[in-house]
Amino acid sequence: MPEVHILGAGMVGISTAVWLQRAGFSVTVIDRIGPAGGASYGNAGVLAAGSIIPITTPALPKNAIGMLLNKTSPLFIRWPYLPKMIPFLANYLSHCTEKHVEHYARSMVPLLSDTLLQHRELASGTDAESFICGHPYAFGYHTIEAFNGDLKWWDLRAQLGIRFDVIDGKDYGVIDPLFPDQFEKVVLCHDHGRIADPGLYIKTLANHFVQQGGKLEIKQVSRLVKTNDGMGYAIDGRVITPECLVVSTGAWSRDLVSTAGLKVPFETERGYHIELVSPSKEPVNSMMVASGKFVITPLTGRIRAAGIVEFGGLELPENAEPIELLKSQVRALLPDVTFERIDPWLGHRPAPADSLPLIGQLPNTNNCWLGFGHQHVGLTGGAKTGRIISELIQGRPADIDMTPFNPARFH
Repeated sequence: MPEVHILGAGMVGISTAVWLQRAGFSVTVIDRIGPAGGASYGNAGVLAAGSIIPITTPALPKNAIGMLLNKTSPLFIRWPYLPKMIPFLANYLSHCTEKHVEHYARSMVPLLSDTLLQHRELASGTDAESFICGHPYAFGYHTIEAFNGDLKWWDLRAQLGIRFDVIDGKDYGVIDPLFPDQFEKVVLCHDHGRIADPGLYIKTLANHFVQQGGKLEIKQVSRLVKTNDGMGYAIDGRVITPECLVVSTGAWSRDLVSTAGLKVPFETERGYHIELVSPSKEPVNSMMVASGKFVITPLTGRIRAAGIVEFGGLELPENAEPIELLKSQVRALLPDVTFERIDPWLGHRPAPADSLPLIGQLPNTNNCWLGFGHQHVGLTGGAKTGRIISELIQGRPADIDMTPFNPARFH
């Protein structure tokens, strides 16, 4: 079997490594920090099978300026970074059409809808199995008007086979007493789940991979390099060209593939979360709070609130304002919950301008595959993405239409 080197030890990279190892390949994973060092650690933990509506809906352009100027909005921008973002923003906002929302939704359903099964099969026979929990995913609306504003997107989900029930907020209060009367309407999505500790889940999968003979190296890859033998990468002053190479470095992927000539319209979404450690109570289900666009999730020994979006690149330090906003929102939502402390976090989500991940072969190469750009659904889609890349490397076609994810769309 060929030797495969995988750049990136997040959800996609580790999933790809496990599936290739099971197929008999010799696999090495290289990461600058180690397993789950980025967004794969700090996500909301939800296996969000129905998260098939992008941020770029038609409402975004008319609401964006007001959101940026409103300190209680879930959207932030670091103004010194704005000039660098203008070309990306123009491209990004051009996708705010109903046609693109439907294209995105139809493209993503095959990648996301069986996420619970995909994770269970990925973790089968490993200690990571215990982290996977099947349960509904709730969307809470404080007003009927807010629910009605999203109704067309719920209709689209229903057309595409996403199962859910719409119930009164007081009825949901019976299901989850933590929310007795906070919401007017709650949409309860079925066939969903969560990972009880996303970072530890991926590290456990990585440990299994190593125990089974895989190699894990903590090193910084500086660039991709085309050689006579194919696409390689530069590390520690030397160039390595494996028989097969996979790039799955999340928010750092744009700059890496640009060294190979692929210019992807792409930005990092700076994502924040806070965790209430050792809470006195916790939610029954994960809950998307529609008004604040953030998710409340019960994890092992803590409640995580995640979902703020900030545009500001990879280098700027943490911004206190999104953290304070999350704290105030959580205090209002969970007034009766006590806890030991609050732990904040900042990470980086990879965001292509069309919101669709890049999954497939790097153009003009015969030994390099890409798997990145999942925005808010990297955990949800990561298990299946790794499986698909493994199948492509083995010369087998994927079981879904890969056209929307083809990296050549940017070539």
